[in-house]
Amino acid sequence: MTLFLIHCGFYDEEISDGIYEFHVNIPVVASDLEEAKKKVRVLPQFHSKKMHIDGIQKIEAVDGYALTFSKADASCETYIQNIQHRDL
Repeated sequence: MTLFLIHCGFYDEEISDGIYEFHVNIPVVASDLEEAKKKVRVLPQFHSKKMHIDGIQKIEAVDGYALTFSKADASCETYIQNIQHRDL
């Protein structure tokens, strides 16, 4: 399994009448690029915001550390801890 960072773009009609493109990065663990694209395309927010994929990064190592994955507890689909810069 590999970590993919999928860069998605979308236009939000509620903000600036949808004239500006907004972006979000969605992390996905998948066996290959095609599976990663399929996984992100079925997400509810991908459909509700009418997103499209602008780019994909395959992340295999960071700062000299290889990334490895093991199956997490079934109750933990995705857990991301957000740390707000203003809180530091």
